[in-house]
Amino acid sequence: MVSGNGGMMQWPSLISDKRFGLEDYHDRRAETRSDFLRDYDRLVFSSPFRRLQNKTQVFPLPGSIFVHNRLTHSMEVACVGRSIAREIARGLSRKYKNEPWVDKLGDIPDIVAAACLAHDLGNPPFGHNGEKAISAFFSEGAGADLREELSAEQWSDLINFEGNANAFRQLTHQFNGRRKGGFAMTYSTLASIVKYPYESRLWCKPNKFGFFCTERDAFVRVAEELGLIPDYGPEGEVRYCRHPLVFAVEAADDICYEVMDLEDAHKLKILSTDEVTALMLGFFDPERRGRMAGIMAMIDDPNERVAYMRSCVIGSLVNCCASAFVENEEKILNGSFTEPLLAHISQRERAAYEECNRVSWARIYKASDVIDVELAGNRIITFLMDKLIHAVRFPSLAYSKLLLARVPQQYDVGSSDLFTKIQAVIDHVSSMTDVYALDLYRKLNGMSLPAV
Repeated sequence: MVSGNGGMMQWPSLISDKRFGLEDYHDRRAETRSDFLRDYDRLVFSSPFRRLQNKTQVFPLPGSIFVHNRLTHSMEVACVGRSIAREIARGLSRKYKNEPWVDKLGDIPDIVAAACLAHDLGNPPFGHNGEKAISAFFSEGAGADLREELSAEQWSDLINFEGNANAFRQLTHQFNGRRKGGFAMTYSTLASIVKYPYESRLWCKPNKFGFFCTERDAFVRVAEELGLIPDYGPEGEVRYCRHPLVFAVEAADDICYEVMDLEDAHKLKILSTDEVTALMLGFFDPERRGRMAGIMAMIDDPNERVAYMRSCVIGSLVNCCASAFVENEEKILNGSFTEPLLAHISQRERAAYEECNRVSWARIYKASDVIDVELAGNRIITFLMDKLIHAVRFPSLAYSKLLLARVPQQYDVGSSDLFTKIQAVIDHVSSMTDVYALDLYRKLNGMSLPAV
């Protein structure tokens, strides 16, 4: 996307510690812990973040073999993102060493780490299939009957439900009983999680947009404060260029998603040690492979060998992505850079990454256990959406009263506005863990009762 006004984003404006919802209380405190580090800490201690430990990443939640869940994935993404951001900050600091604001670049690692930690906060249970199940409920399920009762932009949000947009809502929306501004995160952290900074009616791919219509004004406020470049749609729909640090968050997520899924697949014996070894060594030249082979010869445990190679691959991709950012900084700042950083790394690393991605789609994401979770998750979420949407539409029914009594008070299921009630249901369902959603499904179907 090329900027609509030919402008250039500026680092002094892009790095802002102003807090959303607490603008009137903004002040500059001389403390060792920056406001961006406070963002990070605030997320770690929050209930929505803790619930990620019981949300599926790709594979079923662990039995005897521990694989990644949304919590461990988010923590690893934050580590990788911070490493990428440190290299970026180091490169930019050299470039802008004579600028009076150069010290602000030192906050980049904390901003990126916090954004990485929050990037999956809006994802529903049962992995990415949970997003599809919510969308499908409205596009092809019982929720399709609501089409005529909602505006075009509201309907677009529902049939294209997106976890990234839901994360921005979770962080900024004032739920019942909560303080103004939601998590009251800094403007820079909020902008850095929005991978698709436009509303759902402008999506380039299905389920790819950055904020719901209810949070449009909130995003515009953040974007204008930071100086993001606007590029509105033909009918005035809201669209902006990405905050530059989104590229670092995206790269960290993609690296962890790809590399860690290979490690999990190896532990689950979906991929052999030889297969994973071939994939991971593909990132390195013959000399580096020789050194790595010498180290692996001292390691007998196959899982530890894979872990060693994984760390080498991540380290290599961190440096490649940071270099790609610094080399393309001008294009990033003027909004003409639109591809992921991983598309701009050297040919060898890019080819190896693409081969890992090909194998993942062919062997991992179509594995029977993964598909079983998707099938079960779709059934559970569709059932819960059906019952809860019916309950908020007809709250006077006896069954509706019983069901709505289970919904936490923070969700506005009693609103007089239909879309607000629907969003409250989605807020509730998307916040559930896999375990809670399954337990509620069983209870509502009479398959489970409390112990008496």
